[in-house]
Amino acid sequence: MYASNLAELAEEEERRKKRAPWGVIALVLLTGLALIRNGSGEFDVGPPQPAAAAAADTRMPKDTFGRAPEPLPYALPDRVAIPSIRVDAPILPVGLDADGWVGAPPPEDPNLAGWFTGSVTPGEKGTAVLVGHVDNQQGPAVFYGLGALKKGNRVEVARKDGKTAAFEIYGIEVFEKNNFPGDRVYGSKGSPELRVITCGGGFSKQGGYNGNVVAFARLVEVR
Repeated sequence: MYASNLAELAEEEERRKKRAPWGVIALVLLTGLALIRNGSGEFDVGPPQPAAAAAADTRMPKDTFGRAPEPLPYALPDRVAIPSIRVDAPILPVGLDADGWVGAPPPEDPNLAGWFTGSVTPGEKGTAVLVGHVDNQQGPAVFYGLGALKKGNRVEVARKDGKTAAFEIYGIEVFEKNNFPGDRVYGSKGSPELRVITCGGGFSKQGGYNGNVVAFARLVEVR
C-alpha cells in the first residue's frame, strides 16, 4: 500500500512538472493566443459577438442540492459538448508553439478543440482552458458560435476517466488581444472553473481578428 501510494504521488508530480508554470502562462496570456492569429474571416457573415449583458459576474452556481461539486482528480479531457450552440467535438492536448503562444488544433479539421496542457484538466481545482478555431478557409469552425452563449448555458467535458464535468456559463466577453486581462481570465478562483476561448472582434486581412471571445464557466455537476 505504501509503495503504491508513493508511485501514485510520483506519477502526479510528473504530470504537474509537464505543465507550464504560472509565469509562462501569464506571459502567454498577456500577449494573446496563437489561434487568434489564424482565423480566416473569409466568409460573409462574421461570428456572433457577446452581448454587453453577458459580462461575467460573481454569482456562484450550485448543484440542485445547494452544494458546489467537489474538485475532481487529474484526468485528460476527451470531448467537449455545448448543446446550446451544437458543439460536440474531440479534444486534443495543445501546448506552447515555438514563438511562445498557446497552440491550437490543426485548422484543416474544423471540429477539433484543444486543451491547454499548461492548465489543470477540466474538473480539477483551478482554471482549465479549452481553445478552438472560430473559422478556417472553408467556413465556420468548432467555436464559431461561442459569442452567442448566454449565462446559464452548459459546457460538458467528457474525461478519459469516464466522468463528465458539467460547467455553467456565468459570463461571455470579448477582449482586445492587445489589452487581454490574463490574470482575470486565467487566474485560479480556488474552485474548478473553465475558460473556452476563440477569436473574435473585428477582422482585417493584415492583422486577422483583433480580439478573443472568452466564455467563463464554473463546475456545477459531475456525473
